Amino acid sequence: MSEHGTAATSLASTVSEGIGAALAPVDAELARRFPGDPGTRQPVHTVYVPGDAVTEDTVREWGEAALALLDQHAPDAASLAAVLGLGDELAGPVHDRVRAKLEREPVEDLRIDFEDGYGPRPDAEEDAAAAHAARLVAAACGTEGAPPYMGIRMKCMEAAVRDRGIRTLDIFLTGLMEAGGLPEGLVLTLPKVTYPEQVTALVRLCEEFEKARGLDNGRIGFEIQIETTQSILGPDGRATVAPMIEAAEGRATSLHYGTFDYSASCGVSAAYQAMDHPAADHAKAVMQVAAAGTGVRLSDGSTNVLPVGSQAKVHDAWRLHHGLVRRSLARAYYQGWDMHPGHLPTRYAAVYAFYREGFERAAARLAAYAGQAGGDVMDEPATAKALSNYLLRGLDCGALTGAEVARHSGMTRADLDTLTGRPGGAR
Repeated sequence: MSEHGTAATSLASTVSEGIGAALAPVDAELARRFPGDPGTRQPVHTVYVPGDAVTEDTVREWGEAALALLDQHAPDAASLAAVLGLGDELAGPVHDRVRAKLEREPVEDLRIDFEDGYGPRPDAEEDAAAAHAARLVAAACGTEGAPPYMGIRMKCMEAAVRDRGIRTLDIFLTGLMEAGGLPEGLVLTLPKVTYPEQVTALVRLCEEFEKARGLDNGRIGFEIQIETTQSILGPDGRATVAPMIEAAEGRATSLHYGTFDYSASCGVSAAYQAMDHPAADHAKAVMQVAAAGTGVRLSDGSTNVLPVGSQAKVHDAWRLHHGLVRRSLARAYYQGWDMHPGHLPTRYAAVYAFYREGFERAAARLAAYAGQAGGDVMDEPATAKALSNYLLRGLDCGALTGAEVARHSGMTRADLDTLTGRPGGAR
């Protein structure tokens, strides 16, 4: 008889205890390597602005320029829906939310660029630009309309620009500390990574800065840009994304796909370099599997087709961008890059339509799952978690309201946080 009840068993308790002891290191390794999603808000995009071009008015100017384009080329819900192929039920809510977003928070994640978008400059000039960037970020944090995430992209760890990149990072972080400390929404980006050792080098830099300024160990995290073939497949034929995540020692926050550098490194001609090229899909599939469960998030790249010129050209560029963003969302790439203010209307239109068109169905499935009420789909806990994450992402970006979600699912945001394992308060 089992000590737990009347069911008969044959194995002594020492067998289970022995297996538990043998697997304890594996349990610890799983917890370390695969902690799951961090449960915080993920921005829907990243806007890159060169370090010499960014000002305290940049975000406002992007929002105003995006609104002007929207008013000129799709001034009402019907015209935007006609351009993008939105259904009648989505047209009004999407158009209204896009306008409100561009007025309230046009940029969710601002990256001040000291790499390709900035280029080589005299040291004194880049020193001054890095210090200026720190002052701008420090002054903007917490102000109305400011991006919740801001930071810089430094130069890479290759020998020719390594010292310059390190110095720029040091000046920027030091400037933030002198202005009051590192903001919660700080994001740093390491480009053109080819070997895990380059990631390790940035980890050491972060550690040294934390020691020098009395910060907690691990306070500084960073993104890894995947834009070289070596970051997908090493010279020995092994996939290299996972070793790069491991080399970050828990500091990697996301992987960003670099559309044009990666395409060029694969030999793709300029006319065919795009987010939906087969070479891009392969790289992003490798990234996705490597990052799954690690808490490291994914960002797609960008299109360089800008919505400028005649109305016909603007509409064509909008349709292209909207379709690419929708494609990324369907493939679980919930973030991407935007290169021009004209990309903002279609970024938010695609994101809002994606969440609004499916939220009633997702909410109903969650309600059935929570109430064990059956229905035409029988969901498992993993699917319920995915449905909850879908609704939470819609809430985070402004596509949905808490009242809408509660009305259709019977759940509060706190209930959704519990289902996904979020700590709550992810805003």
